[in-house]
Order: sequence, then structure tokens, then C-alpha cells
Amino acid sequence: MKSTDLPKFGNLHGLKVINAASVIAGPFVCGLFAEQGADVIELESVKAPDMYRMYGDAWSAERRNQRMMTLNIPSDEGKEVLFRLIKDADVLVESSKGGTWKKWGLTDEVLWEHNPALVILHISGFGQTGDPDYVKKASFDPIGQAFSGYASLNGFPGTPPSVTKPFTGDYMTGLMGAWATLAAVIHAKETGEGESIDCTQFESLVRVQGATLSDGINHGIQPTPIGNEDFVGACAGSQKCKDGYVQVAVGGVGPVSKLVEFFGFKDDPDFQPFGTYPSITRAPGCKDINDPLPARAAKFRAALDEYCLSHTVDEVNQQFSSMGVPVSPHMTYERMLKDPQYQAREVFVDCFDEVTETTVKQVNMFPKFTKHPGQIVRGGAKYDADTADVMAELGYTPEEVEALYEKGVLKKGK
Repeated sequence: MKSTDLPKFGNLHGLKVINAASVIAGPFVCGLFAEQGADVIELESVKAPDMYRMYGDAWSAERRNQRMMTLNIPSDEGKEVLFRLIKDADVLVESSKGGTWKKWGLTDEVLWEHNPALVILHISGFGQTGDPDYVKKASFDPIGQAFSGYASLNGFPGTPPSVTKPFTGDYMTGLMGAWATLAAVIHAKETGEGESIDCTQFESLVRVQGATLSDGINHGIQPTPIGNEDFVGACAGSQKCKDGYVQVAVGGVGPVSKLVEFFGFKDDPDFQPFGTYPSITRAPGCKDINDPLPARAAKFRAALDEYCLSHTVDEVNQQFSSMGVPVSPHMTYERMLKDPQYQAREVFVDCFDEVTETTVKQVNMFPKFTKHPGQIVRGGAKYDADTADVMAELGYTPEEVEALYEKGVLKKGK
């Protein structure tokens, strides 16, 4: 696909992005940009295709709208190709162990010699700077979750720390990288000055731990995993029903009062004065999920458990929703496809997959833009699909391109 074949749409039309990252976090940044009209070119290694290709249909969604070429970046000829690519690019995204590009001779300063306004996003497990032993460490999503302390907050009492699925750390890192990159692009457009962004997996997850982190680093409070239990609302969180689970959030004077009345506790002495409590709480200051519930909370919990167990997911969802109580079924993929809100919002969309040459369902673009919506131009393309077109745009002749294939600077797809 040539750049002239890309339609003009979205809020990022005109932005040129070089995706030298692989697998999830970095390409997720670039995928979000491509959905909003940016011209994104992914550089796959000549040694091996992007590992995310092993995930089948997901490739079509995660790399949609991107142009695919191959390149041996650290080779002398590969560097020259890269320099031509970034000359008129706005953004370069790479994901490797800290110091890798410096080892290749591709420091930020070298890149800026070819484009002073270039925004460079480095995504890694532990960062480009810091303790040398950490900087050079390899990382994947579960490593970032472990080192950030995020996994230690998840799981059930008495079980090992739990890594949340799927790829929570990678996608969170991608979101952090995306907003930071666009902030730098705005500045670069205004001043002509590029930027280098050091975005790590572990710090992305440290940043989103909120009050839990504040209590830990200021007061020495290390919470134990509590599963889906709630220190505030006296409920299991994930409530078992006759045919599945619903999630119930017990909080707020209005919803709680309605539930108390619904369960027949309006005149119970343990619930007086009626309608004055924001939640059915555990004991004040409770920090141990194994502490016994106060009498009021124990009664409420038993009634809630009994009601859910004797009704279906749809019955509980309908009843509690009608009362204004926050509730949701725990959705399966089968339920998602049938759910009226998923259908009304067009959460899923059918797209042609160039790799399998079949139509596959994908999650639709999100967030939704009103005035300048995104488009799905194509699904994730085959290996080496656009190398010839991109190289021609850079000024290489067909003979020069073929010579680079023969040298292993480029690699043909099967």
C-alpha cells in the first residue's frame, strides 16, 4: 500500500509514525494513532516476524491500518533506510531493552541530526537510565506487573500474587506512551524541537495504584490480596447466581437504602436509623478481610448471597438495575455478542483479514470521535506487504531494493 492509497480521516491525518516496536505496548500506541488517520509504518525484523503474529486473528485488529515493511535496523544499510524514514516523520516508537539503540549507534542525538523535531518514544521494562543491572534486564508483561507491585495486590487470600490478564501492564504502558507522545508532538509542532520519552512497564503500573500506593509508601500498609471482596461494602463483589456471576457494588445512601428495604431490613434495629448510611460497612478501619463482619453487615451479606444464589444472572441484573443499584453480569464473549448495549454501541465489527483472507470480528475503534471519526482501512497486513511501496517513496529504485533483499537488509514475505 502506498501512502497515497491511505484515505484522509481522523484527527491525526498527516502524522507520520515509524513503528520500530514489537509485540504489544509500543505497537498499541501506533495502532491507536493509525485508527485516527496517522500513516504508521511498522518495521518488522528480518530475523523473525513480530511475535504478536502468533495470536492469529488478533493481528488483524492490533495492526490494522498500518503499513508493513521489513528492515534490519542495526545494519549499516538498515540505518540509512531508517534515517530516510525518519527524515519527514513525526514519531519513532521503539521497544527494546534499555540501551539497545545506543549500542547500535542510534542515540537520540544521532536521530535528531536527521530530524530535530522527531518525537522518540522508548518503551522498555525498566527504563533507559537507572541501575545498570536493571536497565539491561529483559521484561514481558508479567515481569512489569511483578516489579511494580501490581501483582501483589491481586489474587485471593492465601494464594500467590496474581498477574492480571490479558497483558494489563503492556496495554497500560501503551496508554501512558500514547498520551506522552501526543503531548510531545504538540510541542514539536509549535517549536520544531523534538523529544525523547522514557516509558517503562513497571512505572506505568506504579502510577495507577492510587490510594493503595499512598497508604503503602507513607504509612507502611501492605494490603494482602482479597480477591473480589470489598473493605467497604459487605458483599462478595462477584456474586454467584444460579447460572453465573454478577458484580455488585454496594455503596451510596440511595442504592443501599433500597437494598436494605428490598431485603426486609427497613425496621430491623441493626439498620436504624434507616437511610443514613452510605454503605453496609465492615468495622471502621478494617484492614484484614478475615475480621468478622459487624451484625448489620453480616445480615446484609447473608441476604444478598441468598438472593443471588436463588436467581439467574439476568434476573438479578434486571432487579437491581431497576432499583438503581450498580450491577453487571460477568460477561462471557458469548454474552457480549448478544448483549443489546454491545450491539447498539457497535463494539464489534466485521473486517477482512488479509493474512487469512477471511472475514473476522474485531473490537471496534474506541474512544469514539464525533466530528473526525476513525476508520478501519485494512486489517493487519502480511509480512513484508508494503516494503516495496515504502522504499519507492524513500527514493530507492527497484534494483536497489532487490539488492537490499539479497544482502538481508530487507526480507521478503512468503
